[in-house]
Amino acid sequence: MSIRITTLSENTANYGVIAEWGLSILVEVDETSIIMDTGLSFSVVHNAVRMGVDLTTIDSIVLSHGHTDHTGGLKDVLEVKGAVDVIAHPDIWVEKYAQRRQEKERDIGIPFPRQELEELGARFNLAREPVNITSSIITTGEVPMVTEYEQIEKGLFIKEGEELISDPLADDLALIIDTDFGLVVILGCAHRGIVNTLRHAQTITGKELIYAVIGGTHLVGASEERIEKTIADLRGMGIQRLGVSHCTGFHASARLSQAFEDIFFLNNAGSRFELP
Repeated sequence: MSIRITTLSENTANYGVIAEWGLSILVEVDETSIIMDTGLSFSVVHNAVRMGVDLTTIDSIVLSHGHTDHTGGLKDVLEVKGAVDVIAHPDIWVEKYAQRRQEKERDIGIPFPRQELEELGARFNLAREPVNITSSIITTGEVPMVTEYEQIEKGLFIKEGEELISDPLADDLALIIDTDFGLVVILGCAHRGIVNTLRHAQTITGKELIYAVIGGTHLVGASEERIEKTIADLRGMGIQRLGVSHCTGFHASARLSQAFEDIFFLNNAGSRFELP
């Protein structure tokens, strides 16, 4: 099995491409091509051109959740690609807001009407359960909250009527590639916990060994206790490549680098590599 990973958008960038808060990762498995998330705005299409990536050849788009920094480039990608399956959880269309400290609430949901995206060719496949894209590629569907130390960040809300309530982020999902050398898990933000997500990947595939974890881990602002418990649990999974992005945060990235040394890397916009 040939796996190629190309990061089209991320907070930081390698030389020759642009950085933008958010995430988008192109995953190519043999002849199947999938984009996981579409970044905040124009960076995915811009960087694809700079990197020689032909977006017209992608087979599907997976949205990890409904926040604008993972969906804001969807319209631009559709304008290039045209008709394509877009796989996500139904709650991507719930009204989403952020409100921290005394700030006014900010709309952080998908910045386009569904009808507009469908007119551009989006064929939404919305499911709470895992979706099999190929025999070896599957989404996690809803991730159960099972660890005692992973909680969803405060300050994220959904709107019911005129009332803001805490967002459970049920739409938070990841992409799994089941290989003969272990699972490869591509994360969007892991709002429901990186360890929760990886354990769910193990459960639904029946495989224990996780070879690679790539993407956002949402450890930004995490307590020292949570970071250390995360490291301890990750060590037990046999991980051989750990490439973090976006919402991991500087402090957590530094600590993960210390803990995992040579298998750790920063997965920036412009990164390209093959697995295993």
